[in-house]
This record gives sequence, C-alpha cells and structure tokens, in this order.
Amino acid sequence: MRDTVFDTLMPLGIALGAALLALLAVHIVHRVLLRAGRRSALATELAERAHRPTQWVVVLCAVYFSVRSAADEASWRHAFLHADQLIIIGAAAWLVAALLVVAEDAALARFRTDVPDNRNARRVHTQVVMIRRVTVAVVAVLAGAVMLMTFPQARIVGTSVLASAGFAGVIAGLAAQSVLRNMFAGLQLAFSDAVRLGDVVIVEQEWGRVQEITLSYVVVHVWDDRRLILPTSYFTEKPFENWTRSESALLGAVMFDVDWWLPVPEMREELRRALESTDLWDGRVSVLQVVEATGSAMQLRALVSAEDAPKLWDLRCFVREHLVTWLRDTHPAALPRVRAEMTSAMPLHATLTGQTLTTDGDSRVFSHSVDGRARAEAFTGPES
Repeated sequence: MRDTVFDTLMPLGIALGAALLALLAVHIVHRVLLRAGRRSALATELAERAHRPTQWVVVLCAVYFSVRSAADEASWRHAFLHADQLIIIGAAAWLVAALLVVAEDAALARFRTDVPDNRNARRVHTQVVMIRRVTVAVVAVLAGAVMLMTFPQARIVGTSVLASAGFAGVIAGLAAQSVLRNMFAGLQLAFSDAVRLGDVVIVEQEWGRVQEITLSYVVVHVWDDRRLILPTSYFTEKPFENWTRSESALLGAVMFDVDWWLPVPEMREELRRALESTDLWDGRVSVLQVVEATGSAMQLRALVSAEDAPKLWDLRCFVREHLVTWLRDTHPAALPRVRAEMTSAMPLHATLTGQTLTTDGDSRVFSHSVDGRARAEAFTGPES
C-alpha cells in the first residue's frame, strides 16, 4: 500500500516541481520583455498577449514530460498524459493565434487612420482584420482536428469520412450555401477595395459609415447612431453608394424655388460671401445656377464642396439657412408665389431686368476653373 501511494505521489511531486520551474522561467522572460518594451511597443504587446498562453504551454509540456518519465508503471499514466496532450494542443493553438494577432497589430500600427488622407490605411485595416478572423478560425479548426486525431476511434471515423468525402462535400455545400456565399463575399470585399472600414456609404436609403466587416455581415453606423446589419453578400450583389471610394472630398447641392424677379447675380455673390465666412467650405466649388424655369418660378441650385461628408451636410444646412434668410430680408418679392391673375402694372423690381448678368466662375460647374475642367473630363474624356 505504501509503495502504491509512493508511486502515485512521486510522479505528481516531480510534475509539480517541473511546473513551478516552468512558471519561474516564463515569469523571468515576461519581465525581460516588459523591460525591453520601454523602448519597443512590439515587445510590450508580445509580452501582454502571449504571456498567458505561453504559461499554459510551457507548464503543461513540463508536466507531460516529467510524468511520462517518472510514472512508467502508474495505472493512471495513459489517461493523464492523453488529457494533458489535449490541453497542450488547445494552449498551443491559443499561443499561435496570439502571435498572429501581435503580428497583425504590428502591421496595422504602420498605417494610421487618424489623418485626413487615410484611404490606403483604411484599406489595409480592412484586409488585416479579415485576415485575422480567417487565421483565428483556421487555427481553431486545425486544433480541433488534431485533438480528434489523438483518439483511435476518431482516426477510424476519419478514414470512413474521407472515403465518402465527395458525397459529404455536396451535401455540406448545399446546406451551407448562404454561409459560404457570405464568407467568400467578405473575402472579396476585403481584397477588392470596394468598401473599407470607415467608408461613408448609402445603403437601403440610409447614410452611414462602415463600422465593422466580418466574414458574414457588415455593420453600418447610421448617422443617427443606429446600426444597420447587412450580409456581406449584399455589397457584392446589390448597388450601393460609396462616398469615399477614391477621396473624401464631396460636392453637395442646395435647391431653391424663387420668383422670376430674383436678381440671380446678387444671390450668387451672397452665396460666395456666405461660404467664405465659414470653415466648413474647402474653397473648391461655389456655383449657383438656374436649373429650371417653368411655370411661375425658377429653380436654383447652389453647388458647394467640403472635405468630407459630415462637413458637407452641415455646410448644405448652413447655406440653405443663410440664403433663405437673405431672400426673406433683402428680396421678399422674389419669394415663391402663386399668381392668381395677370397684371400690366410692372413692379418696382422690373428695373432689375436691365442689369448685366455676370458670367463669372460661380455660374459654371464643368468649366472656367481647373477643378471644373477636371470634372468635365471625368464625364466626357480629355480633349483631343
């Protein structure tokens, strides 16, 4: 009886001592990395993310080899080593995933997204995030497969499954058709550069920013703080607007219905003064045009520009409010009206019809300026 207890406790004691020595060694390496991390952010992140999985792997390996060497004749040896082996596989997968995350974070740190021109950085972030999700999933699947292969029964089942792999593949493909479609759509989005993290898009008549892209769905942060959840296949099968596909600068229009007596050149000058008084305008485009003149009113379009979509929205609201106030205070007779009868009496504003209309650059969208000619070439091609 004493020998049996001794044969049981001695291997466990040796395993405990080996585990303590392994913990001590991991702790020393961890402290060295933290000290080195004062000069290297990579070393700090490596020490933080890989510390726990490294502890598990090293301690379990130390226990495994010590028990295998010291407990040759113990009845519990085989079951204990098998359980330890399974945990080692899981901890090793955890460590590999942590190291991959550290490498991906190091790649992301080289591309900043808090700068104005961040299109390439957002593209890299989108691709790295998708690669991270795929690699973690692959590591988990491989770890599970290796665990199963440690059981003799699973190896037998695996052989039979491989023999009928063709039929099983057809069945699995039919059952997981939508899942696989979304998964491949997610990979296509990540590497086709059609949509990226941080892009401003319009989907389902909603304006928002792409907040998250996964292998199965995309999260769009709508302007009023709602979240629109869409399958990734939506962005490969249906049209959508991407306002930041090539750059963040945008043009926006503000429409006005006014009476024919309005002096358009004065309103054009007022638009210019309003834009120059706000920092929302990027200085590129200030255009006022008569786009329709039928019935009893004219329709004017004020075209303005801003460096990104949020500023453009605020700028359009500012221009609309400013010019409505200007019309009401300066030219109340030019406000929209419904004429009930014809009259031969000419109002005092008829004297404005004799003034000379200006043809300055604020009346043109596709000409006059370098930026306007560039827009014209985008639709018609360069002049031969």
